[in-house]
Amino acid sequence: MDYSAILSGEFKIRADHAKNIIALIEDGNTIPFIARYRKEQTGSCDDQVLREIADRLKYLKNLDKRKEEIIASITEQGKMTDEIMDALSRAETMTEAEDIYRPYKQKRKTRASVAAEKGLTPLAEIILSQEDNIDPFKEAEKYISEEKGVLDAESAVKGASDIIAERVSDDAELRKVLRKKLFDTGEITCKLLENENAKTYDMYENYSEKVSKIPSHRILAVNRGEKEECLKVSVTCVQEDFIAVIVSKYVIKNNACGEVVKIACEDAFSRLIFPSIEREIRSDLTDKANEQAIKMFEVNLRPLLLQPPLKNHVILGLDPAYRTGCKIAVIDDKGNVLDTTVVYPTPPQNKKEEAKTKLLALIKKHNVSVISIGNGTASKESEIFVAEMIKESGLPLSYAVVNEAGASVYSASKLGAEEFPEFDVSLRSAVSIARRLLDPLAELIKIDVKSIGVGQYQHDMPEARLTEVLGGVVEDCVNSVGVDLNTASQSLLSYVAGLNSGIAKNIIEYRKTKRFDSREELLKVKKLGEKAFTQCAGFLRVRDGNVLDNTAVHPENYAAVKVILEKLGYNLADLENGKIGELKERAEKFGLKDLAALATVGEPTLIDIINELLKPGRDIRDTLAKPVLRSDLMDIKDLKEGMEIIGTVRNVIDFGVFVDIGVHQDGLVHISQISDNFIKHPSEVLKVGDSVKVKVIGVDLVKNKISLSMKTAELPHGIAVSNQKTDRERKEGRKFAEKKKKDEKMSKEELLKALYKKFGR
Repeated sequence: MDYSAILSGEFKIRADHAKNIIALIEDGNTIPFIARYRKEQTGSCDDQVLREIADRLKYLKNLDKRKEEIIASITEQGKMTDEIMDALSRAETMTEAEDIYRPYKQKRKTRASVAAEKGLTPLAEIILSQEDNIDPFKEAEKYISEEKGVLDAESAVKGASDIIAERVSDDAELRKVLRKKLFDTGEITCKLLENENAKTYDMYENYSEKVSKIPSHRILAVNRGEKEECLKVSVTCVQEDFIAVIVSKYVIKNNACGEVVKIACEDAFSRLIFPSIEREIRSDLTDKANEQAIKMFEVNLRPLLLQPPLKNHVILGLDPAYRTGCKIAVIDDKGNVLDTTVVYPTPPQNKKEEAKTKLLALIKKHNVSVISIGNGTASKESEIFVAEMIKESGLPLSYAVVNEAGASVYSASKLGAEEFPEFDVSLRSAVSIARRLLDPLAELIKIDVKSIGVGQYQHDMPEARLTEVLGGVVEDCVNSVGVDLNTASQSLLSYVAGLNSGIAKNIIEYRKTKRFDSREELLKVKKLGEKAFTQCAGFLRVRDGNVLDNTAVHPENYAAVKVILEKLGYNLADLENGKIGELKERAEKFGLKDLAALATVGEPTLIDIINELLKPGRDIRDTLAKPVLRSDLMDIKDLKEGMEIIGTVRNVIDFGVFVDIGVHQDGLVHISQISDNFIKHPSEVLKVGDSVKVKVIGVDLVKNKISLSMKTAELPHGIAVSNQKTDRERKEGRKFAEKKKKDEKMSKEELLKALYKKFGR
């Protein structure tokens, strides 16, 4: 295959850029490095696009490899033809390639293979020819043989029919047509089974939906129901329509042989083709649903990891619990543990006053300014307790509820034990909860990303693929922020491009005896060679040394920096003293193209260098919205329809978003309530961590559910104006609206009705 041509067409990038990306990936370069430092070669593709290209390249290479295996197998059998070779070269998917290989594949014993062993293949060929003067049953008498187990003409015709049915089933082109037809016209149907857990799936009783229309989250839901033996799930279709397609290809004459072929076609569909393509359709639906769900994990994880750190605060972490008490850990602004304790403000002990006394003493002793509360068991009671304590104390305190998913996994892990050998498991969780507010990225990368708890149906996902994708997200986030070479943990260092846990451990060992004064010193670290240095150097920061080592400027461009500064009337001393405020303006005046040529870098790299020089040591997370800190708490009973509240998006899923509005229970904004305009998916407009204004539209105290809306106004009669129109459609709509309004002097409501009638939503 010409991989660069395929990737260029699919990703709408230049062919030379596609070729460069392939070469860079095959040469062992990491995605973060390619995205950041090889922009000229890739057309400035970002890390997400590059990962998609890498995934697609891997699939194409695997497809090529499988085609080679199929060619070798068919050739070995002496059955290779130009037609087969041409069909394989045109096959664009694994399924198509396997369909072509199906007739030549070593099969287990089938009815057709048994019939062939009885010598009935020639009879099948005669029947398939459908000549007018042939009576299939008379012809079958020639094949009667007690020795071979063909006792009469009827059993001979039946055996020949089995051979015909398998041949029809092995028709690659026919399977492709029928598979598409089943996808386009078939329906997923569900039947509720008698099971103690079946109530969970009540909505799927007698449920059906077009295969081509069913959304990903519904596929995963019915799959889970089937796995739990609560649902019987199948694909249904009008079988007569499918059999008609097969018959039209194979029945060429309306005679006795044609009738036998017709019956064989019916058998082929019901016994062989339909069960097979039904499995394939459901497998494809599941694969696509898994990819969509994994995509949602990716979409949610990125903003979660990139939440701004809460700098310059002493934080008290509170891990809520009932019987065993709430574990407490106080950390300083560097994450060091200052104090720990256990308090019992929750049932069954309810020692609230004692807990307040103990916590206020710690708060005053260490000048705590923020309390971080885990959102697990007993979180609501703990939050109420903390809100009361803050109110009564009069101290300048605030609190935040953080997602504690995975904290227990970390605290019981080998890493947790190595970091805090003197603490028990629950105290380690309290430290993790505090640090998640201090620096979310540095803390969250310590746990298995699958345990972070964003997305949907995480336990149903293929583990290897989920780990691969989420690991890529963590890698991209870590490298986009940058890592302090002298303070970063081994876990954080291991995600830096070009490094692994072994080299990260060697870096830790090196700095036990000597701090890093420059990036160049990395080359002294055991097993960190030139190639690894090239990949990782730009993402590591060294403070209090060469100012360039505290930026994302790669060492390979240090010489270019000197040229840029010199040509624009500056020097390194000006850079160190922050006296280059007009750098960008001077560069634009000089001419970016000319300056890039003199510095022997591309324009994209030049722009990156200038931005880095203007803000050395910057943290990209500082520009994002800070975590919402509270000092008081509402109860779900306090909510009234129509109330407007500022909340924080906690999770984005296919059918809406969950928003924390400070009442412990997150509220749901259904996709239909997110925008006045049509949106295909919530992720088009929202991400985890976004601060949003919501209106309460429903409260169910029994089910503990809160329904929210973000719509600014309801349009007349539910008419929604789509923002997904093409430019041509929008232009036509404007022309139509202007003419209608001019001709008929319509009201806004009447105009919207007319637009809806003509153009739809």
